Amino acid sequence: MNERVKHSPFTLAVCAEMVFRDMPIVERVKRIDALGFQVEIWDWTRHDIMALVNTGATFSSMTGYIDGTLADKEGSDRLVKTARQSIAVAKELGIPRLNLHGTGLDDQGLPVVPAGEVTGPMWIRAHDTLNRLADLGQEHGVTFVLENLNTQVDHPGVPFARACDVLDLVASVDRPEVRIMLDLYHAQIGEGNLIELVRRCAPYLGEIQVADVPGRCEPGSGEIHYPAIARTLNDIGYRGTIGLEGWASGDDELALRRFEEAFTLSV
Repeated sequence: MNERVKHSPFTLAVCAEMVFRDMPIVERVKRIDALGFQVEIWDWTRHDIMALVNTGATFSSMTGYIDGTLADKEGSDRLVKTARQSIAVAKELGIPRLNLHGTGLDDQGLPVVPAGEVTGPMWIRAHDTLNRLADLGQEHGVTFVLENLNTQVDHPGVPFARACDVLDLVASVDRPEVRIMLDLYHAQIGEGNLIELVRRCAPYLGEIQVADVPGRCEPGSGEIHYPAIARTLNDIGYRGTIGLEGWASGDDELALRRFEEAFTLSV
């Protein structure tokens, strides 16, 4: 009898901002790379880009703007301008996906331009902004990915935070240069019903991010049954990147192994 073989059909990445935090960022990147994962970073303006390039690591995604917002004219212009700056850095690092939010976030993850209500004109402006970014993406061969966030715990006041809103915006643009960064940690807090959400978002997925709830640590530390989500992603034919954007509940290397195991399938 043949033994079942375990493998992951996905590309696995780890956010260097959230693990091995006792090390400088360059050493974190080297460690993540040595363990066989791609690397995600956040705000590139805080890092020595050439030092990151010289690690030889493969980078998956990073924040795709410095500041700005989707839904007002001045903020939209600033978002597109700083997205262009981010593209230049992404090319140095070989990064294919640039992450977006409904508005810029401060050091505490709070919105620079909070929105108590998202109006019709804001939806129209956000749609137009994403089309402008799609033009940039088409010109430079990168993909912008709009991330859902939760407003209950981590990011109160962020507009277009819910996964269903992100899906509606990305679907309305319907261009391959603008996709969804589906963060299942945020979605579990804000919306739940994750397997159905994955299926609904399937045509527009650019990347998946994961962490468990509560605590925002690695899969297996909380309530989300990530192996079932892995099977669903496999069933819908997703073969893209899954990024661990979470803290380690204990030992960092053990956390990364638990993440890898959650997205390893028997075939």
